[in-house]
Amino acid sequence: MGSLAPDPIHGLGQPAQEQASGMAREAVSRIAVLRALSLGDMVCATRALNALRAKFPQATITLVGQAWAAGWASRIEAIDEFIALPPHPLTGEASSPDAWQAFISRMREMRFDLALQMHGSGSISNGIVLQWRARHTLVFHEPQVAPPAGACGMPWPDRGSEPLRLLRLLRLIEPLGMPEEAMGAISLSHPVTDDDRFKLAALLEACGRAPGRGTGWVCVHPGSKWRSRRWPVARFAQVARELSERGHDILLTGAQAERPLIEEISRQVPHAINLCGRTDLWTLGAAIEGARLLVCNDTGVSHIAAALGVPSVVISCGSEVARWSPADPLRHRVLWSAPPCRPCMGSECSQPVHRCAQDISVEQVLATAEEALLARR
Repeated sequence: MGSLAPDPIHGLGQPAQEQASGMAREAVSRIAVLRALSLGDMVCATRALNALRAKFPQATITLVGQAWAAGWASRIEAIDEFIALPPHPLTGEASSPDAWQAFISRMREMRFDLALQMHGSGSISNGIVLQWRARHTLVFHEPQVAPPAGACGMPWPDRGSEPLRLLRLLRLIEPLGMPEEAMGAISLSHPVTDDDRFKLAALLEACGRAPGRGTGWVCVHPGSKWRSRRWPVARFAQVARELSERGHDILLTGAQAERPLIEEISRQVPHAINLCGRTDLWTLGAAIEGARLLVCNDTGVSHIAAALGVPSVVISCGSEVARWSPADPLRHRVLWSAPPCRPCMGSECSQPVHRCAQDISVEQVLATAEEALLARR
């Protein structure tokens, strides 16, 4: 089975297979991975991180990400250490020269055997990873651009889901031996513990009630960081109200900043349990884990549901559907339309009508939700 990358791949002056074979002959004890993105992006990366752990079971794997992800990384078994990336244009922040130099010095002192750029196509991120001076560096790069000197590169895939795109980078070290079927069996991760479940139960009790029938609830999550990714909240309210009237317990979740969205739904669904702003990453995971169904936008919670095996109805607005849809189309039903402006990378819709959101009707979502709920009975 050969490498998916063009042969030869230049970087350290050797074809990719020779580099990987050389890596296989050497001890790989310290690995660094750059992935400095938001929650959904990080959950999507857990499949590749788990595969990396399977390839190097004895190595110390260090994740470099945004500061918010420190707590998240502490739960992911494939990650041993976490280092926060200082403010940098890669994450839309102005950098401090002193903080940046201290970070680079620390990374060099750690003497990594292998560094992987799993952040994206590499226009900015490759330069960061190369500064760490790992013994071997694997990167994605723009398809029409040669890989940077000092790295073994693979063109950034323009097709496929995000978890599978990231897995492809590991093919550059294929001679280390991981069968294709084993790599395919590795799944996403978002660990939930009994302590998280107890904390969720306490939150529900503090709300004055808990779901009555003990058969789980429908979790409705109407928010998303980007407005361009949001289905209209009034339509979420209609869906939640109708499902409530049909006898389903409704659990509303969202970040504190999304309180106006949740309150609009609460006014229309008086029996809904409102946990907006009251959950952390893990009690949110417990809320999704206990659900019979999640109804949401194409945002981080959809990937948590995929990791936990919880059925979902995802209304996908603006984003690249093939890249961000959960892998199992029977368990995770994605509703979307394809206006000419899609996919877009704007946080706000630039069109007079937010067509990719408006095209998805309440009736479509309700019918798909009932279909998913019937499949669970």
